[in-house]
Amino acid sequence: MPLYDCLLMMKQPLTRVAMEDLVGRVVRRVYQRNGVITDIKSFGTVKLGYGIKKLDGRHYEGQLMQMTFMVPPAFPKELHYLNKEDQLLRWLVVKHRNTGYGLEFVNEYDGKDEISLFRTGGLYSRKDDDEDDEDDDDDDEDNNEGDEGNN
Repeated sequence: MPLYDCLLMMKQPLTRVAMEDLVGRVVRRVYQRNGVITDIKSFGTVKLGYGIKKLDGRHYEGQLMQMTFMVPPAFPKELHYLNKEDQLLRWLVVKHRNTGYGLEFVNEYDGKDEISLFRTGGLYSRKDDDEDDEDDDDDDEDNNEGDEGNN
């Protein structure tokens, strides 16, 4: 199932209960189609670049919400009932492109080369690295002493 973002711009003087009701209807529709809601964000009140004209006047501010969900590809066509919502100024559905998710993502990589990313041996098996680090500290101290003499 593809991943989609749904942006909802609602009228500004909207109560929290009315906003939850509108979002809840979209969520129930997603669940009816065996979809999964992955994220819901509220961006709060947003000033619009221009007034959106509706039957009750022009609106220059709105409540912006973003919902991310995984649904079948035919689902966005079912959201046209949102056009009839009087509390909604605008809505938009955007499909994520080039995104790895679900079983397609797991089968693509399978973690074949994961073990080759690790070094062989234990944590304390390489003492050469520790000795090199001590030598580097000595060099830094020598450089600092030379700087003090120049001042």
